Amino acid sequence: MRRTAVLLALLTAAAAFGQVQMEGERDEAPRKIDAAGHGGVRADVDRPKPVFALHERDPRIHGLKPFQELVDAAPAGSTLQPPPGSYAGPVRLTKPLVIDGGGQVTIDAGGKGTVFSLETDGAVLRGLTLQGSGDAHDTDDGCLDVRGDRNVIENLVITDCLFGIDLKQSNGNRVRGNRISSKPLPLGMRGDALRLWYSRDNRVEYNEITDSRDMVAWYSHGNVISHNVGRRSRYSIHFMFATYNLVEHNRFYDNAVGVYLMYTEGVHVKHNVISHATGATGMGLGFKESSDAIIEGNEIIYCAVGVHSDLSPFQPDTRIVFRDNRIAYNGVGMLFTSELGGNLVTSNVFEGNLTHVAQAGRNTGGLNEWRGNYWDDYQGFDRDHDNVGDTPYELYAFADRIWMEIPQARFFKTSPALELLDFIERLAPFSSPELMLKDEAPRFLKTERKTDERS
Repeated sequence: MRRTAVLLALLTAAAAFGQVQMEGERDEAPRKIDAAGHGGVRADVDRPKPVFALHERDPRIHGLKPFQELVDAAPAGSTLQPPPGSYAGPVRLTKPLVIDGGGQVTIDAGGKGTVFSLETDGAVLRGLTLQGSGDAHDTDDGCLDVRGDRNVIENLVITDCLFGIDLKQSNGNRVRGNRISSKPLPLGMRGDALRLWYSRDNRVEYNEITDSRDMVAWYSHGNVISHNVGRRSRYSIHFMFATYNLVEHNRFYDNAVGVYLMYTEGVHVKHNVISHATGATGMGLGFKESSDAIIEGNEIIYCAVGVHSDLSPFQPDTRIVFRDNRIAYNGVGMLFTSELGGNLVTSNVFEGNLTHVAQAGRNTGGLNEWRGNYWDDYQGFDRDHDNVGDTPYELYAFADRIWMEIPQARFFKTSPALELLDFIERLAPFSSPELMLKDEAPRFLKTERKTDERS
């Protein structure tokens, strides 16, 4: 009996000790408070990053002062204005601090790992050049990792880094006025210039992104992406499972894809210029099983495909609205694949496209609504001068059905042989053409677009 009582006492003490230890571990876990005042715990999803000794880094940084020493010496809440010059990375910031380099401070990690890791709330990074990350994709080597809320990242130069600025589970940050480029690698091997992952309510503004891979927003909601310039990358912006984001007043040139919406809802794309998205997969604006979007006031020009929609809108009883856009000088203005209907296309300008609208697969031309658009090949009149065509605009597919229905035949699109066949088909049809769309009230005169102010 005595032995049993001792064993019970030992078990009780062990259980109590384990409970205390667990509570202590929970208390030490990083807690987050969101804008609504709700607490949460940040999930640690980053792979452990290797530690590199100085001799493993490029010799160019061996004689430089470590920037971490300045960060460690600065009191929390203070402003650090380091003397101009170059410093050795990496740097880890875990306290609120204003670091202002005045455009004259460079932090170089010597070609290994990540240059700067921001792991706090309410910090400011301004006027720094971050360069010299590693080139490992499995550890996301980059210039700046952001793992905190309400930080300001502005006027940085991000160069010679695999990934640029990487925000994970970080909310309410402002990323403004930065210049970002990746390493000189083949397109698919570069890192993302800017990545939002499970991050919400951030503002990404006035940044210039060149020669990187993608800007991505995955599982990220309520963000504003505005007044940015993107050149020579793959995806200007790639949304996936991201809702209620706003994309406005951006300019994207010479990228493989402009803005791509995949499995998203409630995204508004307004007043952007998307130009020269060319190549085999080139498209200005793409949809994949997305719903409830507004596409307004954009200029989509000189792309292989202006707008490519696949099974969108996807959710029942939702719409995608295309309004007041200029879709011009593209190979195909709008291409629909696996169409379910539900698109409202109104007050847009279609001009100079080799094919204004194409439908791949089964013909569902009656499921979308077309109203009040300008078509440069409209052949009707406006006898009452109300700027509305007297007869509807109807677009039929004649020999074009060959390349629309047989993807392998797209190589011959606009070839002399296929154009001759299409001419003969229109002149004396030997099969019934398919009606692609019908605009009951086409605009007769093109309205000149106002110059868009991008301050």
